[in-house]
Amino acid sequence: MKKTIICCIAFLCCTLAAQAQFEKNKWFFNTSATGLGFSYSGSEKARFGFETVGGAFVADNFSLLLDFGGEYGKGIADQTHVGVKTRYYFEKVGIFLGGGLRYKHFGASAAFPNDIAAAFEAGYAFFVSRTVTFEPALFYDQSLTHHRDLSRVGFKVGFGFYF
Repeated sequence: MKKTIICCIAFLCCTLAAQAQFEKNKWFFNTSATGLGFSYSGSEKARFGFETVGGAFVADNFSLLLDFGGEYGKGIADQTHVGVKTRYYFEKVGIFLGGGLRYKHFGASAAFPNDIAAAFEAGYAFFVSRTVTFEPALFYDQSLTHHRDLSRVGFKVGFGFYF
């Protein structure tokens, strides 16, 4: 019984601290490792990538973000992307949903032209301190060109910084 009460109090403290960071005029910066062998597409198999996101909360629980990243794999054309996206954080919980658009540029050896993709994500912002979060998330990039093999689904892990 004691353990249950302590766990409930700890969870309550974390969620109250989380809500204070999702307020209007707060800034956000996130770095993520994408893929980690968990992402997959029909043409590229598993890859490793990175993503850097930064922006501001334009309303409580709602952020507007700029996105930069890339994905790399042995024997596969490298890909770099830039984009814009939004995130909505469910109040007092830390769960977030995001969406946006990305312009993807593929390396010189690519069999594909450049691509525009709709990006979707769902994750959880777990606060390790008042201003730092650990953020695991699932993502899906839907290619908006005629190349279905460029669509990706995967898992990413990142750290968010709120100030």
